[in-house]
Amino acid sequence: MNSTNKESQINQLIKEKDFDNAFNYIVEEYKEQLYWHIRKIVLLHDDTDDVLQNTFIKVWKYLEKFKGKSKIYTWIYRIATNESITFINKKKKKVEESISTYENFLSNNLKSDEYFNGDEAQLILQKAILNLPEKQRLVFNMKYFDEIKYKDMAEILETSIGSLKASYHHAVKKIEKFVKTNPDSN
Repeated sequence: MNSTNKESQINQLIKEKDFDNAFNYIVEEYKEQLYWHIRKIVLLHDDTDDVLQNTFIKVWKYLEKFKGKSKIYTWIYRIATNESITFINKKKKKVEESISTYENFLSNNLKSDEYFNGDEAQLILQKAILNLPEKQRLVFNMKYFDEIKYKDMAEILETSIGSLKASYHHAVKKIEKFVKTNPDSN
């Protein structure tokens, strides 16, 4: 089923105030996409599961208030993105480490993560992405991996298309530089 049909079916269920079925449909249709979107932000499987659960709790809590001013998937992605950022910020404060130390921790744990099945090139790419500033990392992941259009990304991240294009361009350049200068990538 294409995304337009998914959207219209969910919107119809919401209009009919059939929130249980709308929510079940949302979970079924978006759980895998959201898992991988969140996973690219928080990196660790267990953390991803926690954030995904929090995302669906918020979706359930606010489903009645969804007015259809945006697409369902951009609304859900915005919730998932905000939950991911909130989770990372709380975790950084909790361990009272600097951003770079926390990102080194994630980078080191990525290779030992039993759910990470990438090869060495993927590991280098993930380390390069971890070195990006938070906004560039989000934009790169959403554009490169999720293939989200700039228009939808602007809605999810509540920013301009021009800003997103610039962030993506800078992210690509930084990743290229990281790969070229990383001794593990040769």
